[in-house]
Parts: sequence; C-alpha cells; structure tokens
Amino acid sequence: MQKKTTRSSGDKAPDPSGGQLPLEFAHSPSSSRDDLVVSDRLSAAVGLVDLWPQWPSPVVILAGPTGAGKTHLANIWAGRSGAASVFAKADSGEELDLASRGPVLIEDIDRRGFDNTQLFHLINTVRENETSMMITTRIWPAAWPVTLPDLRSRLRAATTVEIGEPDDELLEQVIEKLFADRQIVIDPKVISYLVQRMERSLDAAQWIVARMDRLAMARRGKITRSLASEVLAEMEADGYDT
Repeated sequence: MQKKTTRSSGDKAPDPSGGQLPLEFAHSPSSSRDDLVVSDRLSAAVGLVDLWPQWPSPVVILAGPTGAGKTHLANIWAGRSGAASVFAKADSGEELDLASRGPVLIEDIDRRGFDNTQLFHLINTVRENETSMMITTRIWPAAWPVTLPDLRSRLRAATTVEIGEPDDELLEQVIEKLFADRQIVIDPKVISYLVQRMERSLDAAQWIVARMDRLAMARRGKITRSLASEVLAEMEADGYDT
C-alpha cells in the first residue's frame, strides 16, 4: 500500500489524463466532537451538546443562519445520543413511537415545514417519556407558522440557543482545517484573503476549498491568491450548491 503524504499548496498534483478535470473523489471533513472548531459564537450550543442528557429542558432548539454549523452540531449530538430523525409530519404514529423510546432530531424545521398537531404531540411524547428532542432552524420559533396556542406554549418552554455567523477567526480555522483534511498546507495569507472577501458561512468555506483544490489539481498548479480570487468571482457570479 502506498503511503499517503501531505501535499503543500505549492506541490503539483498528479497530471490528469488528457488535460481534463480529475474525478472529484469525496473528501469527508472530520465532523467528530474532537475536531469541532469552537469559537465564542458556538460555545453555548456546544455546551448544550456536551451537557446532554442533563439538559435544562427536554427540547433544545438551535437557531442560526445557513452554514452556521447547526448540522454539524446536530450530527454530533445524534451520534452521541442515538437520536432518530423525524419530520413532524401529520399523523405519524411511527414518529411518536420513536420519540417515546429515545431521542429524536428534527432538522431544518422552518424550511421543511411541520404539522402543528404532530409537533405538539411529539413534544408531549418527549416530555412524558423523559427523552430528548433537538430542532434546528434558521429562524426563531416565534416566527414559525404556529396556529396552536398549546404548541406555542411548549416552544416557549424549550431551550433556544442562537448561533451567529462565523467570525474571522473561526472562518480562518475552518478553512485551514478543510485544506488539512485534503492534505494541503495552505499559505495563511491566502486564507486571510479569502476570509476578508467570502460569504460568511461554513457552507461557503467548504465549497471554496473544494473548488480551489479541484482547479489546482486540474491545472497542476499552486493554490494561490490569484486562484482564490478566481473562485470567489465564480461564486459571486454563479452561486454554489450547499
């Protein structure tokens, strides 16, 4: 077996055949608790994840913008607690059964939508059986389309933690880690250039790193500030898939 070596941003990647773009092999950044980059904006949410199962309330809601790290934290908690994913859709006895037997996770509830009655019953089931529920959302529960007064009361009793947009320090650490996951040592000046100009989200950081690595490999070139500028312009013009 060939030994894997660390690739610096100045190393040339293997020559892709025919000058075509290389195949995009999956790079899976480590998402364990030990590898989580923690900053002040995440400390309260991370503290709750670490505190489980001694939560202050059975239901915890993580609220923050896209790319703020909600999914990462939810995955860490689900892995630790064994939580089952549910969607709060109407008349699902299976979801209520899952909630009665162990922790459950509802992700992106504001984007996916939910049935008021089902969510109310899910919360009640969690409370009655002393299990746990985590919900992730981009907006605070007060802005959800809640029509049941009893459900609104249950949501007010939940522990809601806001996660803000990544600050410069966190973005720098995340970008450095994402390149390290790809075995690339990146010039700190390039990281600083990116952070000062990029969309402030962790999803954007992942896309930028993946795109820069792929272009550098295809061109057998270096990861430079010029390449960073090109990728940022591409993102601004065409957007990206998260």
